Amino acid sequence: MKYKAALLDTVLVILGIFSAGFGLKGFLLPSHFIDGGVTGISILVADLTHTPLSILIFFINLPFLFLGYRKLGIGFAIRSALAIAGLAVVLAFIKFPDVTPDKLLTAIFGGVFIGAGIGLAIRGGAVLDGTEIAAVLVSKRAQIVRVSDVILILNVFIFMAAIFVLGVEKGLYSILTYLSASKMIDLILNGLEQYTGMTVVSTKGEEIRMAITQNLGRGVTVYQGKSGYGKDGHINAPREIIFTVASRLEVPLIKREILSIDPSAFIVQTSVDDTTGGLLKRKKGH
Repeated sequence: MKYKAALLDTVLVILGIFSAGFGLKGFLLPSHFIDGGVTGISILVADLTHTPLSILIFFINLPFLFLGYRKLGIGFAIRSALAIAGLAVVLAFIKFPDVTPDKLLTAIFGGVFIGAGIGLAIRGGAVLDGTEIAAVLVSKRAQIVRVSDVILILNVFIFMAAIFVLGVEKGLYSILTYLSASKMIDLILNGLEQYTGMTVVSTKGEEIRMAITQNLGRGVTVYQGKSGYGKDGHINAPREIIFTVASRLEVPLIKREILSIDPSAFIVQTSVDDTTGGLLKRKKGH
């Protein structure tokens, strides 16, 4: 099983390298657009210094790889170094056609292929852009700052530089490329089917549990809790807290079932980025 998993990870990283390479050489570079992160910095530096992009992408990522080695382990650092080196080789030696001169299509689909490449590489346990590593480390130190906020702040400075170096139009198209790539990364990592976590607090917890598991065929987790001061006037009264995860299409059905049992049930819904294991599909026969 370990060999199969390692082989699958390798295939994902290789696909990611070629997808990102196609996005860069087939779309962005002919139109002089950039993406965010280290890739964007590398393209800007290459444009100013006429240094080959393949060399810059590898060497500008080295400090981030060192940070990854210090904080995330040697295995992650080696996989990421090989992935970035692979991308550098593809950019240096593989020829891709210039797909379209249309600037809007270039910005959107260049971002799609780059985002798909980064997402596939992350799925395979590596990164093609060291910005992600830096953002995680800064977020951990600052504590109150989220990873996504750090990435956004870094890219604001990158795109301000892009507007100054490349011009307003190319800078704005580059922002569109980044947004397209970000959405594609989310799609690759989180999938098409978005899930919702539902937490239910009710005095009729057992009936609700039976309805969700037996009538709807979903798995649940049951917590034992106590009330604060609710509408029923009871303080520290025992409560069963039911938690389940469902697809967006199933949420209204589950909510109707819960409220038909206990109209005063307290229901909290939260978005779920990803899930592993558990009973996420309906049991057969339901």
